[in-house]
Amino acid sequence: MPVRNESAYIRRSLQSVLTQDYDQQRLEILVVDGMSSDGTAEVVSQLASVHPNLRLLTNEDLIVPPGLNKALREAKGEIIIRVDGHCEITPDYVKRCVEHLIEDNVDAVGGPIETIGETESAKMIALAMSSPFGVGGSSFRTLKDKALLVDTVAFPAYLRAAIERTGFFDEELVRNQDDEYNFRLRKLGGRILLSPDIRSRYYSRSSLRSLWRQYFQYGYWKVRVMQKHWRQMRLYHFAPVTFVSLLMLTLILSPFFEFARLLFAFMAFSYLIVNIVASARTWTEGSWRQVPLLSIAFAILHFSYGLGFLWGLVRFWNRWSTSSKSQVCGPLSDLTLHG
Repeated sequence: MPVRNESAYIRRSLQSVLTQDYDQQRLEILVVDGMSSDGTAEVVSQLASVHPNLRLLTNEDLIVPPGLNKALREAKGEIIIRVDGHCEITPDYVKRCVEHLIEDNVDAVGGPIETIGETESAKMIALAMSSPFGVGGSSFRTLKDKALLVDTVAFPAYLRAAIERTGFFDEELVRNQDDEYNFRLRKLGGRILLSPDIRSRYYSRSSLRSLWRQYFQYGYWKVRVMQKHWRQMRLYHFAPVTFVSLLMLTLILSPFFEFARLLFAFMAFSYLIVNIVASARTWTEGSWRQVPLLSIAFAILHFSYGLGFLWGLVRFWNRWSTSSKSQVCGPLSDLTLHG
């Protein structure tokens, strides 16, 4: 569990791990704290004092990939499950993951996540993040009752043998490290299963500002994933940046060309109508006054991701020559120390 400044959620997240209906003597729980300043490490230390199978490690690099790699070097298990400090897993999560990995001839497995919000804004954000209109083809966010092989899953369980083949997480990627890692696994012939009986709850961002920052970073770092692994990309990954680019281009040309003004107006009006219709269809309960907030959340998902992608293209314009070399740190042999 890689964490940083998760004091509001870490206790309930860890409790969901500590209360698994799986033999606790066969569970090793590693929390890698990225130098939290909000008391997260203190909460973990308190729980570790009464749960001998829980260990706290320190990640001085702060971001997720080095924390995951540190945990991989320490982990002793034949099966390794990644869980976030911002989520809760169901009591049978570990048991179900183990069953599928043993019985279904797959290398990794995960399940659909239920995104929830604890404030009015967060509830609308959660709805947007669970909608195909909001997040495109992200199956673990939008599918609830269908088992299938997928590109990636949230909070996955891996066979140790699959991790030893794939190596460490790419420590350059502040975001999108799961997508990149699971692509490398699939490229080596690995199979990733999404199973509806594996359940978790993810707490969405509480404000529109934090949602903007999150998805701007997703778009920004997706450029580096694309540069490293072009075949990992899907058409829906390009939809936000294409739409945002066309809007910006036609807006710039509008003072000079009538066609550009008409095209800008057509695209903006069409998006507004589609957004409102999708918001009305996605809205489930509560006041209709919440629908505009949901529309804003949808727009933030699309525009922040698109602008982040554009900025990534600018920022990493000269990195295409290294696109085939994934910056995966550490010798693979380190992973077998406890094997």
